[in-house]
Amino acid sequence: MDSLQGIKQRFGIIGNHIGLNRALEKAHRVASTDISVLVIGESGVGKENIPKIIHQYSHRKHSKYIAVNCGAIPEGTIDSELFGHEKGAFTGATQTRSGYFEVADGGTIFLDEVGELPLPTQVRLLRVLETGEFIKVGSSKVQKTNARIVAATNVNMIEAIEKGRFREDLYYRLSTVEITLPPLRDRKEDIVLLFRKFAADFAQKYHMPPLQLDAHAQALLTEYRWSGNIRQLRNVAEQLSVLEQERKVNAATIRSYLPDRNRQLPALINKQEKASDFSSEREILYKVLFDMKSDLNDLKKLTLDLMNNGVSESVQEKNQGLIEKIYGKESPEETSQPQEESYKLGPYEANITQLSEPTPVDKYAYAETIEEEEPLSLQAKELEMIKQALIRSKGKRKLAAKELGISERTLYRKIKQYDLNETEDE
Repeated sequence: MDSLQGIKQRFGIIGNHIGLNRALEKAHRVASTDISVLVIGESGVGKENIPKIIHQYSHRKHSKYIAVNCGAIPEGTIDSELFGHEKGAFTGATQTRSGYFEVADGGTIFLDEVGELPLPTQVRLLRVLETGEFIKVGSSKVQKTNARIVAATNVNMIEAIEKGRFREDLYYRLSTVEITLPPLRDRKEDIVLLFRKFAADFAQKYHMPPLQLDAHAQALLTEYRWSGNIRQLRNVAEQLSVLEQERKVNAATIRSYLPDRNRQLPALINKQEKASDFSSEREILYKVLFDMKSDLNDLKKLTLDLMNNGVSESVQEKNQGLIEKIYGKESPEETSQPQEESYKLGPYEANITQLSEPTPVDKYAYAETIEEEEPLSLQAKELEMIKQALIRSKGKRKLAAKELGISERTLYRKIKQYDLNETEDE
């Protein structure tokens, strides 16, 4: 059995961080079994090394090893890629094709970015994990596979499950053993070692002397937050190796190849100010709603008076306060046009004319009056209006509903509610 150092040398893994060592030890320990493994870590931390270690130290090492990037395959073709398809199963399927699970039978299949799988494909994958069975696209024949599945993702799986983007039962089938790789920013003692390894590799590749870091450059690399992890560090090392003529690299040189660190810091929010703004907006909303309720109460009262008494002097006298709130001390006729051109407002015009922004005066008195008078008078008036509409339409509910401005179904329900024995003439 190879030691931990032997595993690192065999797969070119650099570093001594305790989290990295624990992940490698766990991968080596589960390699001899057939249980499913889920590798978790940010993009660029080297998750692809874990399934290779598992495969090489398993009894399947002489069989196929296939790596599949689930996020790079279009949703419409991923079932065909994984499980295969029959000839004529869809447009473009000119011949029968074997999927990855069929090809990797007896070996290992690595599903990278498994969190990006669409839900229908997740159902198929769950069946493979539970029974080892799958069906090609366009076929009804059940096939068997003995492929071992190792999956990896940089997605927060618990959050994805809560949002309905990933099946919970599939997650627990995949994560029989879960291996977590730490991000590069947590492996500070490994950053300079990794940079030197990359610099040496690129010096050999491009036939030039390797880069050397001074103390300030090493400190800058160690303290920088590597959002792209090892992949980003490797990219910076390659750029420096190719573009810099001076092989002794200082902090200023390295800083010119790094994104601005301040841009990666989260924005600070004044919670107290945010709460104050929310409270102010809520108070304004309450005030608007209260004013709207007051307007509606005044409008209801005036509408009831117009329905019961029409536009008369008594109605105008009774609502003089409301009219003054709308037009001021002058009458509507004096405000809108000369006296000789004035005319008597019809019921609908009077109704429209009364709409305005009320003041708090007498709003509660109006509301109380409406609560006492509204139920009986409105119900009686509604019944009378329905009767008159049915009479004018000679019992035709469709015409009556159109006149009343309601749907025929609503009118039919009202007829049943008031027990009106009106029949529609066909």
